[in-house]
Amino acid sequence: MSAKDILSALGRLDFENTFNPYFDRCSVHDAAEAPELRSYYLVEMLERAALSDLDAIWVGRDLGYRGGRRTGLALTDDIHFSDHLVRWGLEPKRPTSGAPVPERTAAAIWDILMRVKVPVFLWNVFPLHPYEGGDPFSNRAHNARERKAGTDILISIVRYLKPQRLVAVGNDAFNVLSNALPDEKVFKVRHPSYGGQNEFLQTMRDLYADILIETEPDLFSASIFNDQLERGGSELA
Repeated sequence: MSAKDILSALGRLDFENTFNPYFDRCSVHDAAEAPELRSYYLVEMLERAALSDLDAIWVGRDLGYRGGRRTGLALTDDIHFSDHLVRWGLEPKRPTSGAPVPERTAAAIWDILMRVKVPVFLWNVFPLHPYEGGDPFSNRAHNARERKAGTDILISIVRYLKPQRLVAVGNDAFNVLSNALPDEKVFKVRHPSYGGQNEFLQTMRDLYADILIETEPDLFSASIFNDQLERGGSELA
């Protein structure tokens, strides 16, 4: 399976009260070319991650209305959108208009990720934004049918990217990963929402203790992933 095959699989997902950021356009917040931009960035990141010496895939539950619904990037809000693109050598162009919107979970994720010097790919068990009926700017947990479809795509991504390990952000992600991919090395960290931020940060610090830097790296002057990406034998810039 290729990155474009994964995108095609995302396009076949069809569930009530969900928003697909790679094929749907929000009439309130999205730029005209938003779905195309999000699709392009996803395929590029998948291809570049496949060529890297990928340390891990960090897996959350599903996209939120303040984060991935807008960016098309798991565990990433508008505030960290450019940081995410720059990590993979891509030129950022926001798919949404107006002032950048922050998300609490994304802030905790990126507090660690900005200080981790190895390639990490971000994804969710359910790759769309599920919302309460009648309120597209709300969040709900995905259901069993949605989980099954999302898990199939997650398995394809793990097999395509071949990470050294998987990091489950929260119990939902851990249960899915440990059951669907029993042969993979899976680490569980507490979800940073609902009072779990300090425990999440400490567990991640322990998990990356040998490489975590205490000051924020300068990701704009040079990508910290150039060496890993070039191991794939291809020019990715």
